[in-house]
Amino acid sequence: MGLSEVWRLTSKFNSFRRTHIILQHLAMSKHTNAAEEVLLERKGCAGVITLNRPKLLNTLTFNMVRQIYPQLKKWEQDPETLLIIIKGTGGKAFCAGGDVRAVSEAGKANKKLSQDFFRDEYILNNAIASCRKPYVALIHGITMGGGVGVSVHGQFRVATEKTVFAMPETAIGLFPDVGGGYFLPRLQGKLGYFLALTGFKLKGRDVHKAGIATHFVDSEKLDTLEEDLLALKSPSKENIADVLETYHAKSKIDQDKPFILEEHMDKINSLFSANTMEQIIENLQQDGSSFAVEQLKIINKMSPTSLKITLRQLIEGSSKTLQEVLTMEYRLSQACMGGHDFHEGVRAVLIDKDQSPKWKPADLKEVTDEDVNNYFKSLGSNDLKL
Repeated sequence: MGLSEVWRLTSKFNSFRRTHIILQHLAMSKHTNAAEEVLLERKGCAGVITLNRPKLLNTLTFNMVRQIYPQLKKWEQDPETLLIIIKGTGGKAFCAGGDVRAVSEAGKANKKLSQDFFRDEYILNNAIASCRKPYVALIHGITMGGGVGVSVHGQFRVATEKTVFAMPETAIGLFPDVGGGYFLPRLQGKLGYFLALTGFKLKGRDVHKAGIATHFVDSEKLDTLEEDLLALKSPSKENIADVLETYHAKSKIDQDKPFILEEHMDKINSLFSANTMEQIIENLQQDGSSFAVEQLKIINKMSPTSLKITLRQLIEGSSKTLQEVLTMEYRLSQACMGGHDFHEGVRAVLIDKDQSPKWKPADLKEVTDEDVNNYFKSLGSNDLKL
């Protein structure tokens, strides 16, 4: 069954099941040559990064991260490179996330990869955010987890009608990392909290309306847009913005369609404004609307530990810098590697595919404040340094 068929058959708000369909693709373990997984090319005035694992939805491997970072730094220093573009091959995905199966396997075996992958990935996320050259991410197709990390922190993010955005980590015993603690609480109202806790998917123009993309372009115009960007002579940030604005203005797909969550935003803002997961659950139960009941159903399937650390991550991240957030998230990532739920989530979704993770603890009430505090503890000399 193809992805499009699966999505057509599932209900509008059943993000949990749809998330699992996507995550299953991360289970594929076919390995391509590391050098071919990502293409790094100078074209015209630009450095172009092409994520090149189309059969695996361009999931991000440790090798890819390690190749992209030094090249990004070189282009940043190169006076001839005036623009950086990142895109994915294959048409289905920009990047469906990090290679979490490999990370879980390494974590269980106490291999250094589970430390190094997150460390280097977050260093790359920070480098993208601080990059002095305009950075344009063409987020066409599935853009989740690690794919969000290599796009959302850049200056320009261009969505198309085929873009599918989500941060589905609570479904696999993780948390919305790669700077999710920074950008999610800064979305309108409590939208980011809702997206983080439920893994809800945004599609097409809604990715722009939510504030995740800066521009929206019809997918059939994407190649022409890239050509126009590459043809610019000594472009300034403003020149690049003008080209993107021109394409954005001409795009008519779903132009007048309201934001999919518009009718629910008042509820989201009130129901997800609580400081504890227990209170959010109570809010949803008391509300009793079909929307609230649906979200309750989804949240109840997520890892209770992930839900609690995610809520705190976003609350704390709302007043931190991106660097402080990434340092916090690195602590969380390493605690997750040493815990139960991440490995169990990967097993249930990606390996055995029974879709029945056995979370420990299995109930929110059993996840104590002390448990949560331990996830946020300093790693001392092993803390992430940016």
